[in-house]
Amino acid sequence: MLTEDQLKGLLSDLEADHIERTVSVNDTDKFGLAICAFANDLPNHRRPGYLLVGVTDDGALSGLKVTDQLLQNLGAIRSDGNVLPQPRMNVAKFSLDGGDVAVVEVFPSDLPPVRYKGRVHIRVGPRKAIANEQEERVLSERRVALARSFDARPCPEAALDDMALGQFDAYRREAIDPETISANHRPVEQQLASLRLYDPERACPTHAGILLFGKNPCFFLPGAYVQYLKLPGIELTDLPEDQAEISGDLHSVLRELEGRLKLLIQTTMRAISSLEEKLLPDYPEWALRELLMNAVMHRNYDSNTPIRFYAFSDHIEIQSPGGLYGEATPENFPTRNSYRNPVIAEAMKSLGFVNRFGYGVQRAQALLAQNGNSPAEFEFDEHSVLVKVTRRSA
Repeated sequence: MLTEDQLKGLLSDLEADHIERTVSVNDTDKFGLAICAFANDLPNHRRPGYLLVGVTDDGALSGLKVTDQLLQNLGAIRSDGNVLPQPRMNVAKFSLDGGDVAVVEVFPSDLPPVRYKGRVHIRVGPRKAIANEQEERVLSERRVALARSFDARPCPEAALDDMALGQFDAYRREAIDPETISANHRPVEQQLASLRLYDPERACPTHAGILLFGKNPCFFLPGAYVQYLKLPGIELTDLPEDQAEISGDLHSVLRELEGRLKLLIQTTMRAISSLEEKLLPDYPEWALRELLMNAVMHRNYDSNTPIRFYAFSDHIEIQSPGGLYGEATPENFPTRNSYRNPVIAEAMKSLGFVNRFGYGVQRAQALLAQNGNSPAEFEFDEHSVLVKVTRRSA
């Protein structure tokens, strides 16, 4: 984050195109548009953009008193799922003579184009606008050199014919603003590229494109499936009551996981006091769902190992290939997280499998506590994450 002296310099620099000033404290759309435009960095400044809340257009302070709630609201824009892929940003408060300033520092995205509510917003000089087709193409081509995550990289063995494009047409209606779609006359390759699903330079799908819309994702990514076992006892050596390899495009995999969860959970009448009984499940469905979605979102797809989803008689285990990623450590988990697969995370949000980023594990723990289950237990090593959920006792 910038220093106080640097902030004073920004206040007086009225010509800079990487600064947005506002006196509003509750115009979430304005904040989101500015953050999206700075993350896209169409002029290719390769430096952060700054949203300054509490500053007039002429650089004067408005006398704002920055509250903790305002800072929380600004920080929440990163995880509410309206700006996709998630921007890298910092939020801070500065107290100066004449009033406070809330500063949002937004870094250029490695995965442009970035969208706010399905639209690509840009800023070039004083101009703020929705990107046209040529500007989106520039951003998509720039991503090729910047992409660091495995899901955004090209899958050179695959071709456009390996994708089920009918499914993509349905998906883009969830991910892109309807007005943008109606005005879109680009070939399908460019439409895919704008959502980080196709590499125009290599003329092939990305790994995310294959995972989401591939006709046979496991042909290219052998570990991209979920191994499911339902066991009668507590030993892995027991003869399974049910088993499956859940594979296919990601949407189909997630839907089948949801269906198997519903069949797995048993509800019985339980005494909650000496005078009252209530129907309660042995596991809260949405807690297990959150943990499974988390495993699918964060797993290492470069690994040939599948996700393992094992239901024992007294507990459930979910093992995901790939240890903690980025800023996440065993000490700060789950309050800090980084996204190994930001394109997959964006798609799961657009498809409705994720409501908000960064809160899945915490929500699961809360639901387990409400149902009377013990907290989920996590084990980490450099190769995997294992979560164990114990069945609710009578």
